[in-house]
Amino acid sequence: MSAGIATAGRELRYGIRGTEHTMTVSTPVARPDLWESYVAGALEVYSSHGVAPALELDPDLTSLMFVAHDRHGRVRGGMRSQGPLDHPAEAQALAVWENDATLRRWLRARLADGLVESKGLWVAPGFEGRRDVVNAFGRAPVYASTILGARHGIGSAARHSERLWTSSGAIVEDGIPAVPYPDDRYLTRLVSWDRWNLPAGISDDVRRAMDLETAQLLGVDVPLPRVGR
Repeated sequence: MSAGIATAGRELRYGIRGTEHTMTVSTPVARPDLWESYVAGALEVYSSHGVAPALELDPDLTSLMFVAHDRHGRVRGGMRSQGPLDHPAEAQALAVWENDATLRRWLRARLADGLVESKGLWVAPGFEGRRDVVNAFGRAPVYASTILGARHGIGSAARHSERLWTSSGAIVEDGIPAVPYPDDRYLTRLVSWDRWNLPAGISDDVRRAMDLETAQLLGVDVPLPRVGR
């Protein structure tokens, strides 16, 4: 497994469109303080829903972390990504589906072009701009694959969260059966992104947000809109 920007010890940032929040993209090694904040928030939110055992919080298996914070520096949410994967067994999804043979073959077929798994998303409750921050995390798996040089991204999604991921181009893999995970309250399905072939149905608003945020990740100055010709 390669770790992308971890080798340079860098961090990337972009402003979350429509809010005063910022997303920092880094690694546990480069920013152990952010990793601790991510873990603390994840445990608090997942424990409040009784699903903390679903978390996998190994810094050595984290290639990137996305952490959202407000203008005062308060951490409001986070997500982690792992990859590009070298073997299907590295995917947490394979444990969720109890080593399902169909999923194992599906994963293996995508390794050559690069496969990144995003997981452990949490967003704190009850703050202004929360919906925009949640939506920003819906786009983050695409950026994780971009940064790590991979074509494919995957995640595990309960039905109530599928729309978040499909808004940025994920598809629900109907060929992989849904499973009750982490318990019978949740029916979880596999979602995947093909960064080389994102569907045309992504809304113009989401595409604009992705363009602006990608430009910031690349360190490009975004010009003001031109007036007239």
